[in-house]
Amino acid sequence: MKNYLKSYIGTRDFYKKMLTILVPIIIQNAITNFVGMLDNIMVGRIGTEQMSGVAISNQLIFVYNLCIFGAVSGAGIFTAQFYGSGDDKGVRDTMRFKLLITLFLGALFTAAFGVFGEPLVGFYLKGEGTAEAIRATSMYALKYMDVMLLGLIPFALVQVYAGTLRECGETIIPMHAGLIAVGTNLVLNYILIYGKLGLPALGVIGAALATVISRYVELLIVVIYAHLHAKRFGFIRGLYRTLIIPWNLAWNIVKTGFPLLINETMWAAGISLMVQSFSLRGIDVVGGINIANTVGNVFNAVYISMGSATAIIVGQELGAGKLDTVRGTVKQIMAFGVVGSAITGGLLALTSPYFPLIYNTTDSVRHLATGFICCSAVCAPLNAITNMAYFTIRSGGKTFITFLFDSVFVWCVNVPVAYLLSVYSPISIIPLVLIVYSLEAIKGVIGIALIKKGVWINNIVSEY
Repeated sequence: MKNYLKSYIGTRDFYKKMLTILVPIIIQNAITNFVGMLDNIMVGRIGTEQMSGVAISNQLIFVYNLCIFGAVSGAGIFTAQFYGSGDDKGVRDTMRFKLLITLFLGALFTAAFGVFGEPLVGFYLKGEGTAEAIRATSMYALKYMDVMLLGLIPFALVQVYAGTLRECGETIIPMHAGLIAVGTNLVLNYILIYGKLGLPALGVIGAALATVISRYVELLIVVIYAHLHAKRFGFIRGLYRTLIIPWNLAWNIVKTGFPLLINETMWAAGISLMVQSFSLRGIDVVGGINIANTVGNVFNAVYISMGSATAIIVGQELGAGKLDTVRGTVKQIMAFGVVGSAITGGLLALTSPYFPLIYNTTDSVRHLATGFICCSAVCAPLNAITNMAYFTIRSGGKTFITFLFDSVFVWCVNVPVAYLLSVYSPISIIPLVLIVYSLEAIKGVIGIALIKKGVWINNIVSEY
């Protein structure tokens, strides 16, 4: 038993390597989410309708963000393994692929949200609430969305550059770029939302402008840094000399990455539909979920970041041919992530009554937010297990399995249960949400079984 427990504890070198990769990602995610929370609070202090409108638009943009993440992640699996094998040309080709696919998706979603924004927003406004409140929420959502469309493509390009740097072990520069961007966002939020320094108070439009400008700032930093350090990042040399990618590599990226693209898009759409099901219990639920998610993201930065670190470490070991030791590495990563998430989940539960008090909203919304935050806190270790299992399986190129494991589970389990309980059950909304979130336990058991089976232990770049 003692030896079994020791297998979950890594060496000093292991923790040094993991923390070198993990800490910058956690810092960036935590500060980004913290500033996002402050942004949310600033909008929330204007009024409930403004806060709910921004939340609805962000729920739709969340689908786009995850779609971009899925698009770059497929190529990113190859990037990490190419880097692990020391192949600059392979890294360069995968980066070109990311550029092409993200520009296409950015243009597609910009057009789709521009044309279908109003009916998409209206989809979230079918619950209880006065006609006046629903109209106001819709108006603020559409105003915010119109400005946010200008930031979709720069967001995508940031994921290309920052993601490639991280997959090659450089996590500090993306962190710095992210921190400068969130600082820019915070300052501009204060100025533009409330009308400081002689500028007019723009409300939700100001919040959107601040976010868009900060994305351009982040993009400039990562692009300029990468190209000024071409000697260090050999893959950046000649990146735009051509956008042609070797056919066999492009096909294998598509074959591996397409399930990821579909998965991330469907998963995000499924989560959005789950939230829409909860909103059938009333418009106050939208505000409560928005506050809970915003606060929860700050504390959940540990397990969210552990997923990215898992993909980098496991991908590099697989690419370097360390197939015999990688299973032990995954066990140690997962143990660390679960313990860290349990601690942050406890802190989240302890502070849950206080954060909603900051918002200028009703007592009903505050009560719901506190309950939803506690639901997230209880389920944090479960989310850590499933998140790291997902990234482990993905690192070996088994993306169809991750598609079944992730988005198919959400659509076949979470969404139907959320809808049926919201419409047909007498269960009050807070325990209802806890039941739906707790379904992650089933997914966790499946993930652990897949990891033990070892189907993900695979070097996918050895033939190039």
